[in-house]
Parts: sequence; structure tokens; C-alpha cells
Amino acid sequence: MGRRLRLRAGHRQLRPRVHAASGQGADSLFSRTVDVNGVLDTVRELGIGFAAYAPVGHGFLTGAVRSVDGLPAHGFRRTSPRFADVNLEQNLSLLDRIVTTAGGLGSTTGQLAPARVLAQDGVTAVPGTKRRAWLEQNVAAGIELDPATVAGLGAAIPVGAAAGDRFAPMGMASVQE
Repeated sequence: MGRRLRLRAGHRQLRPRVHAASGQGADSLFSRTVDVNGVLDTVRELGIGFAAYAPVGHGFLTGAVRSVDGLPAHGFRRTSPRFADVNLEQNLSLLDRIVTTAGGLGSTTGQLAPARVLAQDGVTAVPGTKRRAWLEQNVAAGIELDPATVAGLGAAIPVGAAAGDRFAPMGMASVQE
């Protein structure tokens, strides 16, 4: 059985010795750390793919969550700082910045968000939905984004713009960004 290796930018010196199938991490318009910390550059240098989980930001980038009131009482998002009332308004304003782009492409923000992830070289999106209908809706558009649109989305929601951490403090303690 193989060992697990968490890739970081500093792992470039391992290239001759690493035999990995892929890297993995959160990647969405709200969690773009791998875009700037060297992880994507490293997996590309190693010639392996990257599996991006939470491409729609735990459902936030679909636009379906406008309030925590409709969320399940014991669901993860109830504990996520990004969904907390104090951060929700700012994050909704970020989401609203990409609504026009999605509409111009004849899609929803929930379809645009994973398309941005898939537009990156060597990256595949791993949707975390529990419902087949959401999965079908989010991949139905088959959108292929050009580099200018990807850059425009990045400018609309810059790295670090999302208010609140990805997880509650206990969860963030296990995350290496």
C-alpha cells in the first residue's frame, strides 16, 4: 500500500523521487489557496493531476443559500464561518459579482463555478453533492471558459476575498494552506 504525501510548493525538489497519481485540495472561487501557494505548479511539474473538491464552495456558489435559515439544523454549513450571519452578507456580494458572467454564458453560478475549476490545466472537479439533481444541474451546461473569462472571475472574487475561514477553528487546525 502506498504512502500519502501532502504536496506543497516546497516539494519541487522531490520530483525525481515522487510517484503520485494526483494531488487533492479545496479549489473554488472562494478557496483558491492552491492557485497561489505553489501546489498546482508542483503537481504540474510532477506531471500529475489535481482533484479539486468543493468546487461550488459547499453549495454557496450555486446561489441557493441566501440565509442560514434554510440550512439543515445539524449540517456542516451551520458551523462554517463563511455561512455565519456576520460573513454571509459580504460573501453574497462577492457571489453577485459573477451572476452577470454566468447569465452571459447562459448558465447559473453553480455551473460557472466548477467550469472555472475545470478550465485549469490538469485539474478535475470533485463535486461533493449528495443529490443527483444538483450534480446534473451543475454539470449540465458543459461550459468551456476561455482564459479571459477565467481571469475575469478571478478579478471579481480575488484570492482571500471570501469572508470567514473555510471551517470552524477545530477544522481549520487540520488544514494546511
